[in-house]
Amino acid sequence: MAKHKKLYRNTKNKMIAGVCSGIAEYLDADPTIVRLIWAIATLISIGAGIIAYLIAWIIVPEKTK
Repeated sequence: MAKHKKLYRNTKNKMIAGVCSGIAEYLDADPTIVRLIWAIATLISIGAGIIAYLIAWIIVPEKTK
């Protein structure tokens, strides 16, 4: 049976809260690329990415290991 992946905020490789780093770990991608995409999406959406980041910061649990 396949192991389910869980999304966590990665506090070891964080810049602010570890949201982008956690997403990168979940997707097995480079955190810098995820941060870049998030920043570009925030600029294009006139700041909606900031609200999404804050919501993710609240909702996504911090990785304890």
